[in-house]
Amino acid sequence: MSKKSKTYKNMLSQFQRQERYSIEDALKLLKEMPDRSFDETVELAMKLGIDPKKSDQTVRGATPLPHGSGQESRVAVVASGEAATAAKDAGADFVGFEDLIEQIKDGWLEFDSLVATPEAMKSLRPLGKVLGPRGLMPNPKTGTLTDDTATAVKEAKAGRVEYRTDRGGCVHAPIGKKSFSADSLKENAQAIIDAVKNARPEGVKGSYIVSATISSTMSPGIRLDTLAV
Repeated sequence: MSKKSKTYKNMLSQFQRQERYSIEDALKLLKEMPDRSFDETVELAMKLGIDPKKSDQTVRGATPLPHGSGQESRVAVVASGEAATAAKDAGADFVGFEDLIEQIKDGWLEFDSLVATPEAMKSLRPLGKVLGPRGLMPNPKTGTLTDDTATAVKEAKAGRVEYRTDRGGCVHAPIGKKSFSADSLKENAQAIIDAVKNARPEGVKGSYIVSATISSTMSPGIRLDTLAV
């Protein structure tokens, strides 16, 4: 049996898998688990009571984390004129228009967030099959399709997190690094939860957040008490 398997089993023995914990208690358990050789990402996962087959029940958006994500974000901006200048001044890593679009067409994807102005979308739409599956296509719901490129860049750099339901109706979002304090992770988690709650589709009946877990990169998931979030 590998060392990894023994460590994982040891982590499982530190809590009751079927029990549902408050966010505070779940984070306390997570912080007490053995550290790895790198600073693990802590993730919040939620199963929503939506019908993922219905387009009007897709939950998607973005929210800034109060304490950042702990991960440096490379931001590319497709814009021209004043919007391009504002993006550069705000700290964008890459700014361009046709030249940047051509680079992306040729397979260059060395960025974590892509911001674009509405006028650029006509040229960007043909790249939907490349950008869409990676969650990189600019969208007004995530604040990445806008004329206010400066704000978009600043939010992305500060740790804005995008979320979107997958085919199973689940949302996965990073809430920081394991080295963060428990209080910082809690506040980041609450920001995601509040954003998802505010994005509840009108057609959803019954329970909205059906289940939720918190985990780190190498840990098992710890169930949350959804009635307390």
